[in-house]
Amino acid sequence: MVECKLGTAWATILQFATFLSRYNYGTMTHIRNPILPGFNPDPSICRAGDDFYIATSTFEWFPGVQIHHSRDLVHWNLITHALDEKRLLNLQGVPSSGGIWAPALSFHKDLFYLCYTVVHQHEAATKDTPNFLVTSPSIFGPWSEPVYINSSGFDPSLFHDDDGKKYWLNMVWDHRPEHHPFYGIVKQEIDSTTFQLIGTPKLIFKGTEIGLTEGPHIYKKDSFYYLLTAEGGTEYDHAVTLARSKNIDGPYEVHPHNPVLTSKGDSTLALQKAGHASLVHTQGGQWYMPHLCGRPLPGTKRCNLGRETAIQKMEWRDDGWLYVAGGGNNPKETVDAPDLPLHPWPELEPKVPFTSPHFATPRGPTSTIEPTDTILKLQGSESLESCFPKSLLARRLTNHNLTATTHLTFSPNSFQQMAGLTAYYNNRLFHHLYLSHDDTAGYCLHIHSCDDGVSSFPLGTEPLSVECNDIFLRARFEGSILQFSWSPDGNTFSPVGPVLDASILSDDYGKHLDFTGTFVGMTCVDLTGMNALAEFHFLEFLT
Repeated sequence: MVECKLGTAWATILQFATFLSRYNYGTMTHIRNPILPGFNPDPSICRAGDDFYIATSTFEWFPGVQIHHSRDLVHWNLITHALDEKRLLNLQGVPSSGGIWAPALSFHKDLFYLCYTVVHQHEAATKDTPNFLVTSPSIFGPWSEPVYINSSGFDPSLFHDDDGKKYWLNMVWDHRPEHHPFYGIVKQEIDSTTFQLIGTPKLIFKGTEIGLTEGPHIYKKDSFYYLLTAEGGTEYDHAVTLARSKNIDGPYEVHPHNPVLTSKGDSTLALQKAGHASLVHTQGGQWYMPHLCGRPLPGTKRCNLGRETAIQKMEWRDDGWLYVAGGGNNPKETVDAPDLPLHPWPELEPKVPFTSPHFATPRGPTSTIEPTDTILKLQGSESLESCFPKSLLARRLTNHNLTATTHLTFSPNSFQQMAGLTAYYNNRLFHHLYLSHDDTAGYCLHIHSCDDGVSSFPLGTEPLSVECNDIFLRARFEGSILQFSWSPDGNTFSPVGPVLDASILSDDYGKHLDFTGTFVGMTCVDLTGMNALAEFHFLEFLT
């Protein structure tokens, strides 16, 4: 009897140990930043029960608004896009780095709310920034028809107060020459049913001396309204500011140790540009703050991966203010995970189906892109320099060191027909290896590079003859270096052209205001208008 009881006790202990090992409660579990590598800026987080979701900006890329899912804040999985239909999003004619800015995702009484801006132009003295709201009972949709709210500025968000009222927030853009363009944060009540604005907008916060105040979110805790904003501009002076008030209309008192989070002034930090944040608390009352960041290429200040998403553990102290856990206000690469069961997702395969949410196209959708799980058909359309939809399907570059390979079948009969592999930032910044046809060389490979709108062709007047139309193309990224290569059989690859500069594919390069990141994708261009067909059999990412 004693032996039986001891055996049962040991079995129980072993089961409990297995449970702890499997779910890894406690301080031994860590979050590694960034949690969303590659182009994933302006994170907006919400919790629905045991599920956490982050929405990020997508700018001119379609589908719009990436949504990642987690159950432990450690592991994240890209599950869908909110704006994945033409009825929900029209990106025709938007400039590069226009389109979807700073979506705000919230969940209240079994309904998801998504606010976002569709920026029509952003480099003039004035800005055209219509703001919209959609809702859905499921994170997977269907999302409601977009409701137009206003156009006074960008970065809208929605606050659900505990008295049942809802408030719309956004920054206001001021084009008057005698005023700072970042006018401040305004709040306005919004009808819970019709989503029509009520009354007049109220200026509640002008910002701090850091300036460039944007990205507002309100949270209520212990009878205080806490206003979280981004300041300093979305570059190396970026920061997170926190202010509070007993009244939603203010006045707002600024955090005594502002900014709450920044990378400014410390070039040794791996995570630069820390700013534009949102807050969430776990089921057990632990607080976390996802935020924008950037990882410059070694020896440069260029972030060709774009602005990414990291997360910090936060703590409320006795003074009623929020601080980065562990002290200081710099972003940390390693963060203690919450006391939640670990929930890993299946590891992303090097080759994902062409129908995967990891693929996107600029200014789509377009009928010239026909993906299935196993094959991608691209009908040739406009050039990579066009600001209209094009036959380009691409994935985000997520690592400074990565090899991308594709298998292409294409039968061009003109030098104006081109299909291949591109390292693409936008229509002014890209490198493009493509198969075409030459009167003398027949099937041949060319490279087209576009450096802040200035084109060059590194192979000049001597394209590489390949004598076949079924080939493998490869792009190898090693920090700032990009080397194209090709193979007739997928086994032995030979370099094509010179080493290229991957660092120019960056927010931080050129004379324009750019906010996205590098993609690697498959293309088909046909300037004859005959819609030549290219078939791609896979796109493989290896790190």
